[in-house]
Amino acid sequence: MRNKQIILVLLVSALVSGNSFGASYKKGTYIGSAGGYKSKIKVEVAVSNDKIEDIKVVEFNDTPVLTDLAKKRIPEDIVKYQTLAIDSVAGATSSSRGVLSAVTNALKSAGADVSELRKNKVEIKHFEELKPSYSSEVIIIGGGGAGLAAAVSAHESGSKVIVIDKMPQLGGNTLISGAAFNAVNPDKQKPQNIEDSADLFFKHTYEGGDKEGNSDLVKILTHNASSTIQWLEGHGVEFQEKIVTALGALHPRTHKPIKPVGTGYIEAFKTYLDKNGVDIFTETEALELIEKDGRVIGVKVQREGVNSTFMASKGVILATGGFAGNVEVRQQYNKNLTEDIPTTNHPKATGDGIKLAEKVEANFIGMEHIQLLPIGDPFSGSLSGNVERQIDNTIFVNKEGKRFVAEDERRDVMTNALFQQTDSTMWLVVDRNSYENENQQNFFNESIAELVAKGRAFKGETIEELAAKINVDPSVLKNTIAEYNEGIEKGQDKFGRKKYGSKIDKAPFYAGARVPTVHHTMGGVQINSKTQVIDKNGKVIPGLYAAGEVTGGIHGTNRLGGNALTDINVFGRLAGQEVSKEK
Repeated sequence: MRNKQIILVLLVSALVSGNSFGASYKKGTYIGSAGGYKSKIKVEVAVSNDKIEDIKVVEFNDTPVLTDLAKKRIPEDIVKYQTLAIDSVAGATSSSRGVLSAVTNALKSAGADVSELRKNKVEIKHFEELKPSYSSEVIIIGGGGAGLAAAVSAHESGSKVIVIDKMPQLGGNTLISGAAFNAVNPDKQKPQNIEDSADLFFKHTYEGGDKEGNSDLVKILTHNASSTIQWLEGHGVEFQEKIVTALGALHPRTHKPIKPVGTGYIEAFKTYLDKNGVDIFTETEALELIEKDGRVIGVKVQREGVNSTFMASKGVILATGGFAGNVEVRQQYNKNLTEDIPTTNHPKATGDGIKLAEKVEANFIGMEHIQLLPIGDPFSGSLSGNVERQIDNTIFVNKEGKRFVAEDERRDVMTNALFQQTDSTMWLVVDRNSYENENQQNFFNESIAELVAKGRAFKGETIEELAAKINVDPSVLKNTIAEYNEGIEKGQDKFGRKKYGSKIDKAPFYAGARVPTVHHTMGGVQINSKTQVIDKNGKVIPGLYAAGEVTGGIHGTNRLGGNALTDINVFGRLAGQEVSKEK
């Protein structure tokens, strides 16, 4: 017992004095660098003889918003707790490790014993302790795109709002998405000679899901997309002028934000919520919905080991996303999805909302409909590293250098075809028509030069050179591309491709490997046209609403590319409006 007391006293003394368990340094300021998510990270570390005094991140070009917390929190924790035993920020692992490694390298130059600094485990707290209870009119569980859209909408509708999210930062899957948003927009489509209508959008979405989606919900989605685009623009989301066709979208109505990945949406929502003083609790996990007399009136939560209750006088909105990151749950509903298939989702997309809804007898619909994409990164399963910028100018070839499917097909058709190829792997092939210069970026803020430098893409000044680099027979690849180009001239393709852009005939040529990856869970809680959650008896669960990927019944068996961001924003906005009508 006495030994434990001595250790405890030494620990407290070390933390109070700022001395990291007897650490010593050569006083001065040192520079350290390391690789981050997409670029080099450089830090400036100031030390005294026995303390880390300050850390400045002087070079950091990883994706804004997505990695901001890692850039801020890792240095702060190291200085505050005088240790290198710091956990990565969930959702920004590579950037976190990059900052930590850069600081470590600087401390090595300062003469530190970094192995000892890594042993200094302390309990790190990032927040003031939760109060026993909080109250508001609307509680939103989930701080991704759907939850933040609902929060903004509910506040605009006059409600007091609290948002909780289990992640360290807001954004969810929206933040790491391709950010494509489908909507009919004559102002942008007509100058490109694109004919479209809300009814045609409905037809594509309903039939693209094999008519298994709820037609009322599909109509809400497709007929409110245009006004939702305007709503987003009113909040500062900027979209590119050119309308494109997202992979699996079936028609050119896809809007791409100017800012990379989903940062444009999340920044706009966060700006509004901060400006209007909406309370946001991150790293706060929802444990259980609270019911009284058959009505959902709040949620039990936990943060840093402390429990609390958040009470809602109007209602609770579930916006917790899907379960693509939970192998056990997805295999429960679709046993064909083996655990070795990666996912595009963030690691905490584990279906927490499904578990919460189960306990209040919510009904579920379409849980077996789980969408895969054919364009996952071979190592991580993520969408990053993709050389495709517009499907009209891209072809898919297998390891033998041959095309095997129409690149503008439904996502399930393309993915099933890819599973039939050698190693379930393909090469996406593009040329200068996709990248006018080497600094041009894909939709994940990555330049083609960067992808080539990192070995995530390959470049050839000729088709033969490219073929050699990707270990494909040059004559086969050359013939494949020639046939494709001939199909553009004829307007007819043996694979039934309907959308053509430019020929693949301008050097340099690029290729990037892609594999199947679990992308979107189309099943979830059943909702009605007011986003109210329906129970197993077909009745509304009073006080409980839902929006986004946690819901089912909208996309049917197959979600069109570009419809997820439409879904979360249209229904998130609607949920905020509807819950605000509660008395």
